[in-house]
Amino acid sequence: VQLQASGGGLVQAGGSLRLSCAASGRIFSINSMGWYRQAPGKQRELVASITRGGSTNYVDFVKGRFTISRDNAKNTVYLQMDSLRPEDTAVYYCNQKLRERFGGPESDRWGHGTLVTVSS
Repeated sequence: VQLQASGGGLVQAGGSLRLSCAASGRIFSINSMGWYRQAPGKQRELVASITRGGSTNYVDFVKGRFTISRDNAKNTVYLQMDSLRPEDTAVYYCNQKLRERFGGPESDRWGHGTLVTVSS
């Protein structure tokens, strides 16, 4: 199973970006999906998550600015980022908790990071 993330880039403060992350390979089911980020010199932190049923969770510093969504048919999770700030600059990682077969164990899968740079 591989996770392919895309959508990062350079944007001015106040601008928007949309990240996407698609899983491919042997997949039976995907439970929660999420986005994390890691700024230089800091630990990786959760940004937002979404359950299979669509329930979402956001950390305070992105509430009202970021929107997480998913397309279960495409095994894809999205992160719409609006009103971006310089402090949002980080490498963003997608995460999907999935099972490769019926009754199999759930495993954490990570995409490669995608860099988001917000200039002031």
